[in-house]
Amino acid sequence: MLLRLAYLGVTNALAMLRLLGMSDRAKDTEILALRHQITVLQRRIHG
Repeated sequence: MLLRLAYLGVTNALAMLRLLGMSDRAKDTEILALRHQITVLQRRIHG
């Protein structure tokens, strides 16, 4: 359990560092891609 928590903390910290270096346009593009993935997954679940 402790190892999993440490892993999640490190991966979240690295994700935040990656976001700091991204431009606003790159962030917007990634948000759109993630929203599309969520929509596709919701269709699979409900369809």
